[in-house]
Amino acid sequence: MSKYAIEIFYSEEDEGYIAIAPELWGCSAFGATEEEALKEIKVAMTLWLETAKCDARPIPQPLGKELLKVVASA
Repeated sequence: MSKYAIEIFYSEEDEGYIAIAPELWGCSAFGATEEEALKEIKVAMTLWLETAKCDARPIPQPLGKELLKVVASA
C-alpha cells in the first residue's frame, strides 16, 4: 500500500486537509491536520485495495517516480 503516491492539500472550503491517492480512483480522506489526513488516507487506501480485491476489480500498479515525472512536467 505504501508504494502509492499520496497528495495532501489544505481546502479553504472544507477548512481542513484533503488527502488523495491519485492512482486509486476515488480514494480520498479528510483531516483537521496534515498528519490526521495522512493517517486517514492510509486507512482509506487499505480499504480501497481490499474492496477491489474482493470485487475482482483491477488493482493498478504503483507508478512511483513515474507519476512524479508526469506531475513535474505538467
